[in-house]
Amino acid sequence: MATARIPALRNLLGRRQPFRLPHPQRRWAQVHDVRFLATTQISRNVTEKYREKLDRKAREQGLRDIGELKEAYRDRIQELKKKDSVSIPGLDALLADEPAPTPTSTPTQTQSQQTTSDGLSQPPPPPPQPQAAATGKPSSTIKPLSSILDLSKARALPEKELSAIWRLRHAASPNSLCAVIPASTYASLEATARQHPSFVLPVPRGEGVGAEIHYLQWVFDSESQTATVLFTQLAEYKARGEWAQPHTSVTHYYDGALAENPGVVLMAGSVVEGRGASVQDARWLVMLLQRFYGGEGTGGGDAEKRRLLEEFGRGDGKFSVERLLEESEKLA
Repeated sequence: MATARIPALRNLLGRRQPFRLPHPQRRWAQVHDVRFLATTQISRNVTEKYREKLDRKAREQGLRDIGELKEAYRDRIQELKKKDSVSIPGLDALLADEPAPTPTSTPTQTQSQQTTSDGLSQPPPPPPQPQAAATGKPSSTIKPLSSILDLSKARALPEKELSAIWRLRHAASPNSLCAVIPASTYASLEATARQHPSFVLPVPRGEGVGAEIHYLQWVFDSESQTATVLFTQLAEYKARGEWAQPHTSVTHYYDGALAENPGVVLMAGSVVEGRGASVQDARWLVMLLQRFYGGEGTGGGDAEKRRLLEEFGRGDGKFSVERLLEESEKLA
C-alpha cells in the first residue's frame, strides 16, 4: 500500500511552481508648474506635519483655526523672516511667486507700505546690495593658485600641456569639475558678474515635469585673485535663506601671467553629494553660466540674456521664469 503511494508522492514533490518576480513598483510622475516645482512644497509640508499642534495652540488661545492663529502672529512671523533673511528683489519676488516691485517707485513710496490683493500690508523689499553679495565670503577660506600649482613652472608651459596637467589633476575625483577658459571669455564673465552677482538658472527634469530652479551667487576675493560661483537649490534657499548650503562651488583662478601667455584662466569646482544635484546637473549649470555671463551671453550682444540678468538684478516685474526657460532651451 505504501509502495503504491510513492509515485504519487514523487509527482507531488516533483511539481515545482514557476518562479515569478514580484510585480514591479510603479512610480507615477507628477506634473508641476515650473515656478512651483522647487518653491512651494516645503511650507505646505511643514503645515501638514504640525497641523495637530497648531490646532491645539489655536484652541488654547481661544481662536477658531490655524488661519486665525497665523493672522494673530503675522507681525511676529514677518519680523523673524526679515531678521533671518537677505533681500534680493528679483529672488524675493520669485520665491513669493508674485510680481516683483517696480523700480520706478519714489522714496516716499519706498517708505510706505504696499497693500496686497488679500488686504494684508507688507513692506516693499529694499534695493539690491551687490557689494555685500560680492564680498560675502572670508578670503581665508579660498586657496590661491600658487598653493595648487608651481606657478613658475606652469607659466613656462604651452596651453596644451597646461590644460592636460590641470585636467589630470582633477580626474581622480568623480565629483570634480574643471576647465581651462580663454582669458577674453573670463574677462567678459567677470565684468558681467560684478554688475549682476546673483541670478537663477534652470535644470530640466524631463518632458512634462518642468525644471528645477537653482540660485547662483558670485563671490570675489581680491587677496587670492579668485572668483567663486556658489549654486544652491532654490528650495534650499527658500527654507534656510542665507544659511542655505550650496551643492556646487566653482572657482576661477586668475593669474596675470597665465592670462597674458598662454592666455587662459583655470577653473575648478566640486559637487557635494546628497544636496539634490548631480555632476551632470552641475555641468549644465556651468554651461548656462558661461552662456549668460560670458562671450556668448551678455558680452556677445545677446539682448534677451542681458535683459533677463538686468531685470532679475533690479527686481523688475518683467522678469519671468518662462522666458528664462526659453533662452536655456536654445542651448540644449
